[in-house]
Amino acid sequence: MNAQLSAETDQSDMAKQQLINDFKTVVTDAEALLKATAGQGGEAVAAARAKAEASLAEAKANMADAQIALLGKTKAAARATDEYVHTHPWQSIGAAAGVGVVVGLLIGLR
Repeated sequence: MNAQLSAETDQSDMAKQQLINDFKTVVTDAEALLKATAGQGGEAVAAARAKAEASLAEAKANMADAQIALLGKTKAAARATDEYVHTHPWQSIGAAAGVGVVVGLLIGLR
């Protein structure tokens, strides 16, 4: 189970890094588009615009993939929590009571 979570975390980290790289590419292409439109017209503008649109489309697709991966990871965590609570009900009640006491103390200190 821990190995699976570790692998999912690694995939999530790689997906986040890829998403960051994609947005950097989009920003770079947008800057190129702005520079091209400021001084030139016609073919250079069309090429820069096409490159920016392609980068944006790729970034959107990668963001959708990251969202799907995050949703899957969240569902897996919920299933693992549900299994743990059903397997260890008294430990879960104790942990919830402990958290409740801590939150109550923190609120009482205000």
